Amino acid sequence: MAEITDPENTILIELKDGTVTIELMPKIAPDHCARMKELARAGAYDNVAFHRVIDGFMAQTGDVEHANMEKDYNPRRAGTGGSDLPDLKAEFSKIPHDRGTLGAARSQNPNSANSQFFINFGDNHFLNGQYTVYGRVIAGMEHVDAITRGEPPANPDRMISVKVAADA
Repeated sequence: MAEITDPENTILIELKDGTVTIELMPKIAPDHCARMKELARAGAYDNVAFHRVIDGFMAQTGDVEHANMEKDYNPRRAGTGGSDLPDLKAEFSKIPHDRGTLGAARSQNPNSANSQFFINFGDNHFLNGQYTVYGRVIAGMEHVDAITRGEPPANPDRMISVKVAADA
């Protein structure tokens, strides 16, 4: 278990195999970090499927509109939705897309990130400067590595619960 130095900017994602601890980067991407905390505190990420999981690349989740596996789950639309909140402006930085970093998923429009995010399985530096990095896994990456693969997976894994560590 990693030492949590800033519980207000730490996210705990409960997966089937254990907890993934993510340290947010509010100095790098304040709006993306605030959005993740807002949705986590609202329970919006609970039971949301990993709808796109590509071996050696990344695991994508966070479609709170279409991918809640306990409420209106639509595997055909999973990955096309967001939240009721407005889209976010890109917060690009020099932080590289290394293994374990959290990136904001978006459409072709750089300012279209909303609720979806991905966790990099490997160093994906071709994404640098094109997708906002706003967190990094500090414990539990082995649980991310165990997420069922597929686009979409036939039987997707889900985020059982997502909490801000300060509230846990």
